[in-house]
Amino acid sequence: MSSIFRVINFPAVLDSIMATQLHQEIQALVEAGVKIVLLDLKDVEFINSSGLMALVVALRTVRNAGGKLCICSINEQVKLLLELTGVDQVFEIFTSLDEFNNIVLMKT
Repeated sequence: MSSIFRVINFPAVLDSIMATQLHQEIQALVEAGVKIVLLDLKDVEFINSSGLMALVVALRTVRNAGGKLCICSINEQVKLLLELTGVDQVFEIFTSLDEFNNIVLMKT
């Protein structure tokens, strides 16, 4: 795996505890020079407001460092939340890790 690319996986709930962990991990990746971050949400069943805000902050942090942050493998409930809040318009969302690999990583 390239040092410019990392995947972050989550447990079933993306809440304030996971938000703090995500923030720390994103900061460490940006400081290490990672340019492409993929948030794999395949196991996420619930996102609260803290988790949603953490996704937006992570996107801003990676973009401000000149990188790219994408999301993949969201279920219908998470998709609905992202659509209702308009967050789906600011993220590049892929149906699967394979789709991400074929579209994004093949270009790098």
